[in-house]
Amino acid sequence: MSNPISSIRNLGPATEAHFAKAGITTAEQLYALGADAAYRRWLDAGLPPHFIGYYVLVMALQGRPWNDCKGDEKKALRVKFDALITDTNAKGRSEFEAALNMLGVIEKPQPTSSRPEK
Repeated sequence: MSNPISSIRNLGPATEAHFAKAGITTAEQLYALGADAAYRRWLDAGLPPHFIGYYVLVMALQGRPWNDCKGDEKKALRVKFDALITDTNAKGRSEFEAALNMLGVIEKPQPTSSRPEK
């Protein structure tokens, strides 16, 4: 029997709908992939990157409250998140997309955060 993604603490219907676009439709799939591989599929599906969403996912898969991520752990997750974004942007762009980007027609998705970088 499969459980919906929204059955995982901290992950609701909106996150579930987004992961469905990335081909991940059950909680079991999400647990099996793990946070990094699942988020890479999220990015590969063209969904927007968001640091808080990433660390909420990490906390959810560990069974922890979303706001439990603090200090050095949060800094380390930011480094992993930035690496996922960089890796996805480097591998997921065709030469045509890169040319359009050079002309200013499209831009690479930029990581977002509710807090300014220090």
